[in-house]
Amino acid sequence: MLEKRVFRDVYLVGGPEITDPGDCCIYAVYAHPYIVLIDSGLGRNTEDIIENLKKFNLNPSKLRAVIATHYHADHIGGLFRLKKEFNVEIIAHELDSREIEEADEKRTAATYYHVKIRPCKVDKKIKASQEAIKIGKKTFNVIHIPGHTPGSIAVYLDVQGKRILFGQDIHGPYLPELGSNPQQAKESLRKLIELKPDILCEGHFGVIEPREEVIKYINHYI
Repeated sequence: MLEKRVFRDVYLVGGPEITDPGDCCIYAVYAHPYIVLIDSGLGRNTEDIIENLKKFNLNPSKLRAVIATHYHADHIGGLFRLKKEFNVEIIAHELDSREIEEADEKRTAATYYHVKIRPCKVDKKIKASQEAIKIGKKTFNVIHIPGHTPGSIAVYLDVQGKRILFGQDIHGPYLPELGSNPQQAKESLRKLIELKPDILCEGHFGVIEPREEVIKYINHYI
């Protein structure tokens, strides 16, 4: 897995084989003129994410927001540094905000990853089951998908006739000690299928397409 252009204005800029073995897959969306990141990784190699943005001629000074899909350390560990260096807006669901703002070592699985994450203020807390967030010229459709964590969210964009879904950790794991609820997860994954995504940007397994393969992938975990 290498950094790459996923589709128009959507890029894979971080991940276990790109920036750090412990990182989730980190996606960048160019929202004209701003840049939005989907998750931030563990935070050990944030500078590599920044360098990868530059490879795609994306100016890091245009970083506007990071959407945190859930509170696990491999997705939020880099939030503090990104906020400090680029003054980005942190967006997450209200049900996952306490763990992010308090850097809860157990619930975030920081101890599992052997990292010390920094508390980070959540600027915008999603409360509705679905919310459209306009940033630049892009509309980010945020869906509450509890199951992996209580406040897990997915994000989708419609770009040039393609629906791109940032489903993140569809594969789980679904461990109660980390806030998971397997029954809720099944219901949430069915919601994602109903969206009929053409491209899935998954949290650890990269980019899956076309739609038939996306549906097959999600159904496997249901």
